[in-house]
Amino acid sequence: MEKIKVAVVGTGNICSGAHMPVYMGRDDVEVIACADIDFPKAQAFAEKFNIPQVYASVEELLANCKPDYVDVCTWPAAHAPVAIAAANAGCHVMCEKPICHNLEDALALKEAIDRNGVKFMLAVPLRYDKPAVHARKLVDEGVLGEVYFGKTAYVRQRGIPSGWFSCTKYAGGGPIIDIGVHRIDLAWYMMGCPKPVSVLASAVYKIGDYHDAPKVEAVSEKVSANNAWSGTQVLDYKFDVEDSASGVIRFENGAQLLFETSWSFNGPTNNSTQIAGDKAGITLEPFKLYRAEGSKLVEEDIQGDFGGNYFANEIDHFIDCIRNDKVPSSNIDQAVQLQMMLMGIYESSKVGHEISFTY
Repeated sequence: MEKIKVAVVGTGNICSGAHMPVYMGRDDVEVIACADIDFPKAQAFAEKFNIPQVYASVEELLANCKPDYVDVCTWPAAHAPVAIAAANAGCHVMCEKPICHNLEDALALKEAIDRNGVKFMLAVPLRYDKPAVHARKLVDEGVLGEVYFGKTAYVRQRGIPSGWFSCTKYAGGGPIIDIGVHRIDLAWYMMGCPKPVSVLASAVYKIGDYHDAPKVEAVSEKVSANNAWSGTQVLDYKFDVEDSASGVIRFENGAQLLFETSWSFNGPTNNSTQIAGDKAGITLEPFKLYRAEGSKLVEEDIQGDFGGNYFANEIDHFIDCIRNDKVPSSNIDQAVQLQMMLMGIYESSKVGHEISFTY
């Protein structure tokens, strides 16, 4: 079998810690090149993973080699430009979330993907976790009936990533963009990806960068979970992102999704997703089915082989789509709709009322 040739752009944590171990464990994939605007970082990355070609920009990379697909792992501000360059070079694209900072760039990326006839997959790994895939299968089979409700949360007590993650210029936002997107996409996927029509949300800027707060005597020995992710330090850094956000997204079929997300919350952590239909409901944590049996509600543990690495599942899905000419699950159309939801959260909070999406 001919190997799939991959080029990675952006050599930070997500690429080195999540994507590269998957590539290195496959005998049908060859990472032929890498690029990073921090060229010494790219050189060290290439040496670590034995990558033959290393460049300081995506333009230089694409001028000198032709991968089957480009894996975009830069900071979010560069996602759309890098992905568009790859599409224009005739390469398929797998891109980390979010695809960009605004809807205009999302639509420009969609135009480039469609015009060049290449495949695009948004890297939202939680939807490729086996329990999520099984839950979606139950929805598609009608086990839940009409799915009308979803509720999801990704809340940390104290978990701000370092570096560019908390600077809007590079990240595009805070926990909404960084972690909330994962749970919003997961719940939306499990609900069947209905078309979003409006959002009412509030983004809160109350706590800020707690690392700069005056030290106070601890009232407990318990240490809240911190976030290990780190981003490159940038010279023009400015902490200007939200602490938290919550709201409701409404869909064309009448369903609604409640969400909350935070890096800094004075309360319990929460990492959960559930959906409900008129016949049954599902929670992921724990993985259970709640179904009607006459006048009773019966709880059942969902059994099966649900282990594995969702990053590996995600990459396997994209490679299968390339080899067998399939449309990826998280394709460009869904990526644009997800971007609409994310941007809508910020806009609704800014104007103070529900906003509708225009197609």
